Amino acid sequence: MPVTDDYGQGVSIASLTDKPDAEKLGKDIANGIVQRGVLRFADAAERNATLTTPEPGMVAYLAAEDFFTGYTTAGWMVLAAGQQAWTTISLNSGWTHNGNSNGTFQFRRVNLFGEPTIMLRGGIGRASYPSTLPPYFILNSVMLPVNARPTTLRTIIIPSSDISADRITMKLDLRTDGQIRLYGVDNANKPPWVGFNGSFCSL
Repeated sequence: MPVTDDYGQGVSIASLTDKPDAEKLGKDIANGIVQRGVLRFADAAERNATLTTPEPGMVAYLAAEDFFTGYTTAGWMVLAAGQQAWTTISLNSGWTHNGNSNGTFQFRRVNLFGEPTIMLRGGIGRASYPSTLPPYFILNSVMLPVNARPTTLRTIIIPSSDISADRITMKLDLRTDGQIRLYGVDNANKPPWVGFNGSFCSL
């Protein structure tokens, strides 16, 4: 009769009294170990189609989403969300990096308490504004990558200069198409810089 591993993980190992069967021996050990390692799938759809009866404690990496997921009694949850490296945001004409010496305007996609999140840092500046102001400014000339775009519109508040302005905050929209839009610039509010340090929102 097969016995289990010494670590209590339920990996079946043939005993010396069992009928010799190298294929079954190898398969029992492989199946027992593989499901306890990090499983790899192209995306969540492939994972769900393959693991029709997942067990609590399973961990799976999803290549398309670029993060790890773990299975609990509540279902699959995100464990980590891709790389932690910062990426510089390409700015549209008129805007410059390092506004108010806050550093380059950048983003990164991280995991925050199991939630894929985009974080922002740095600052942007502007020496002058057009005589006719648009309803909003699209800050980025290159859209955010798909895995850094929110699933629905996210609106956050960011700090801005009180010089040449009646307020010290602006509205920032992160859109599902990858645009980053700045609202609040008008004839009474033309800040020379806008900051992003400490800003983040769920994806």
